[in-house]
Amino acid sequence: MPFSSNPVNPSPLQSRLKRHPALFGVPFLLIIVGASFGLQTFTQTRYDLQDQKVKQISNEQALGLDRKKKKFDIREEYYKLSAAGEQDWEPKRIARPNDFPELGVPPTEPPVKS
Repeated sequence: MPFSSNPVNPSPLQSRLKRHPALFGVPFLLIIVGASFGLQTFTQTRYDLQDQKVKQISNEQALGLDRKKKKFDIREEYYKLSAAGEQDWEPKRIARPNDFPELGVPPTEPPVKS
């Protein structure tokens, strides 16, 4: 090879990392895992504050809704439901397409494949 990647005078750090690559990898992994545990407290605090805000709002809304709520009367609901049944309507049958037979009647000819 005309160009080699090996330097003539390697630094002591480079030669040590070549012999023991764990000297770089293990501290890196320890920093990543430690940062994960360190950030866990900050994220938990964030979610606790968000949960507290939601609970406060729901309590305030619950108190406000009780004042505006109309009292329930079973007789009124009964009259509403009985009036709904008196509407004038009648079921109408819709004509089936020519390809489909009536219910319960076997088809007279096989279906046409398109």
